[in-house]
Amino acid sequence: MSNTRILLAASLAVVLSTAVALAEEAGNLPAPSNLAVLLDTIRANRKALIAVNLNLSQEEAAKFWPVYDRYAQQMNAVGDRQAALIQDYIAHFGDLSNEKALQLLNDYLAADADRIRIRREFVDEFAKILPGRTVARFFQIENKMDAVLRYDLASTIPVVEQAGGAAKQ
Repeated sequence: MSNTRILLAASLAVVLSTAVALAEEAGNLPAPSNLAVLLDTIRANRKALIAVNLNLSQEEAAKFWPVYDRYAQQMNAVGDRQAALIQDYIAHFGDLSNEKALQLLNDYLAADADRIRIRREFVDEFAKILPGRTVARFFQIENKMDAVLRYDLASTIPVVEQAGGAAKQ
């Protein structure tokens, strides 16, 4: 791994660890205002990590980035929906009803399904401009970054309390 890749990976790790620190300061729940700043920072770093790790030629890059920007716009819209769901969960954590819990779960699963649908749609678009191995590498990089983000969220968002019980983490 080159020094640039290490630096970018480290900066993503710092951004993510900031989310953990913010969550710990707020009683293990991320603050909604900090979530928006965190999302913007992650999105900027995400593009830089992809650029460094794909090593595109100038010709490939000229074709790839406009398609990526459309892809990112659609993925960001889904990410914004999921962030709003997290904020909604945080707002109702103390008095979460069974109905609200199911609503949040169904909305989250719908957003997850949209994320997969968008990825499937863009595979063919990316494959028109990049070799298959590069397309696969792109989605592997995306999946690794998402895994880090999901892990971080999982560690900061408490599990729904059972009736009459304390939250389990």
